[in-house]
Amino acid sequence: MSSLVEIVVADDPAAVVADLLAAAAREGGHVVLTGGSTPADAYELAAERQPDWSRTELWWGDERCVAPDDDRSNYGMAKRTLLDQLEVQPSAVHRMRGELGRDAGAEDYDRELGDLARFDLVLLGLGPDGHVASLYPDQPTLDESERRVLGAEAKLEPYVDRVTLTLPMLRAARAIVFLVAGADKAEAAARAFSGEPSRATPGSLVRAVSGTTTAVLDPAAAAKL
Repeated sequence: MSSLVEIVVADDPAAVVADLLAAAAREGGHVVLTGGSTPADAYELAAERQPDWSRTELWWGDERCVAPDDDRSNYGMAKRTLLDQLEVQPSAVHRMRGELGRDAGAEDYDRELGDLARFDLVLLGLGPDGHVASLYPDQPTLDESERRVLGAEAKLEPYVDRVTLTLPMLRAARAIVFLVAGADKAEAAARAFSGEPSRATPGSLVRAVSGTTTAVLDPAAAAKL
């Protein structure tokens, strides 16, 4: 596994990622979305830049165990900011059914994945504690080597259970893109992108095995790199 990460520092990181998402939509394939306020900005821009996502299948890296219309739902955020803005919908939208609960939701999503072994683009954020998807520091979920999806406990607000892709499934992607903004992420970004791989910083463990890994940051998040 390559430990190399291409670092991109931009005043508007959401715009950079929007371009990558729009290109992925034009190319077609399997794209994994994430939650968060900065990705929401990227989704709105991506919908403007590429309103036809018919060649794309959408997936999620993690989800809170809430109903899809709950304000805390990652799917709900993407529906408002991306799906509802598109002229042509993706060929498939594979929502994590968090309302089933973390274990049943994980089993359901593994069935949904079918024989899919590799995503084309995985978009991820990074928590101030270094977590990625719903893989939190020093948790047993980081040791999973076979399953593609797991249930997880939340270690940060909102304290609701999660469904998350595992490290092997994330690492298998053709392209991994981190989107990180804000001074509160600077310490975690330094550990994740310029430190040694560590279970204390799950973001440092996510690198494409045979693909590219890129971190797009604003100047505040990149301040300690």
